[in-house]
Amino acid sequence: MKDTAVKIFTIGFTGSSAEDFFGRLKHASVKKVIDTRLWASSQLAGFAKKKDMPYFVKELVGVDYEYREDLAPSKDILKAYKDNRISWEDYEVQYIDLINHRNIASILKPDEIHEACFLCACKTEHHCHRRLLAEYLQSQWDTPIEIVHL
Repeated sequence: MKDTAVKIFTIGFTGSSAEDFFGRLKHASVKKVIDTRLWASSQLAGFAKKKDMPYFVKELVGVDYEYREDLAPSKDILKAYKDNRISWEDYEVQYIDLINHRNIASILKPDEIHEACFLCACKTEHHCHRRLLAEYLQSQWDTPIEIVHL
């Protein structure tokens, strides 16, 4: 990690087939999948349910899986956004405040997440906390960070 940028991948599963989803992870040479979802056990998650992901990522991609609820938005923030009670701009501010309060930039270490992939349900990164998390770490750490959305 001395002279190279830390590479953080992000991925969402909504709208993807299992073949496409796991293929993207494998093709990118992801080293670990870090699940950042608050509701990772929902029946709506299909192949991406928390109880199944450790098996799938190990067997299909050859990497480890880690569930990190501390990287997820709080229920209050997520529900307010999904119910259209707060705007995306308000969600961004509240989520960044939350992970800052949780001291995430100090808890996570660059070596620990180099070539790891933040997983969420959102189809794209545009209105997703996985992008906000990666950009937050990029702004907080002194090391160069490359963010790749799969």
